Amino acid sequence: MTRPRTWTVLLLPLLIALALPGCRDEPATAPGDATTADGTAGQEPDPAAPVAQPPVDLKDVMERDPRYLIGISYPPGMSTHPGLAAALHAYAEGARAELLDAVGSLDAPPTVPYDLSLGFRLLLQTPQVIAVAADGSVYTGGAHGQPLVARFVWLVGREEMLTADRLVQDPRGWEVVARQVSEQLAASAQIRAIDGSLSPEERKNLLSSALRMIDEGTGADPENFAQFEPVPAADGRIAALRFVFPPYQVGPYADGVQYAEVPAATLLPYVAGEYRELFAQ
Repeated sequence: MTRPRTWTVLLLPLLIALALPGCRDEPATAPGDATTADGTAGQEPDPAAPVAQPPVDLKDVMERDPRYLIGISYPPGMSTHPGLAAALHAYAEGARAELLDAVGSLDAPPTVPYDLSLGFRLLLQTPQVIAVAADGSVYTGGAHGQPLVARFVWLVGREEMLTADRLVQDPRGWEVVARQVSEQLAASAQIRAIDGSLSPEERKNLLSSALRMIDEGTGADPENFAQFEPVPAADGRIAALRFVFPPYQVGPYADGVQYAEVPAATLLPYVAGEYRELFAQ
């Protein structure tokens, strides 16, 4: 399962809640008793119909203080998609709030200022799909900052965030994905273990540790594959998904962010019906 100090799992429920249609408390009515504004009988609203999100004006942030630095940047044009903009803003504000909480607990300015650096990048934009990457780190003391890694895949026509648990609902599908991903990551780990400066025993221990982390971080659970990027085909549909693993999930901090691709042909038998048209056949 994913490591607890990454942000991807901690903030995902908040992002999804902001990106999806909201709901309001309404006076109770019997089925079929909905009325129009003039008081006449009308068709009962569809509870699944999208509710307009209030606009979010995404502006880059630069804050300087003797105790901390904050830098947040957004790609242009995302505010035209209110649900997506709300999710990006929520992620950034969550990271900012965490930093300021840490600053607030200080008795004196730190020797090295605390720091939040977060950049959003547009990965893909088609009439059907917008994909945005968030990468950065938050430093609140210690040897290095904690990584911030998240991916957002917004379905324009459906006005919803595409999430792993919705995309593949068949547990057998995650077993297939887990197997392919773990094989790719293990092959990369074996290459990294070929280091002439290491003794045979050190290489063995390094590889054993890496394989153990890969096994733990790629279990057949959609939570382990929550971060992914669509790889476009020539016709604009999705040719593959590139799964993204932050440091500590499938390897130590030094190994950085790791990736593994699963082609559409492998995924399609397990993709939920309403999303299959997004993928190249």
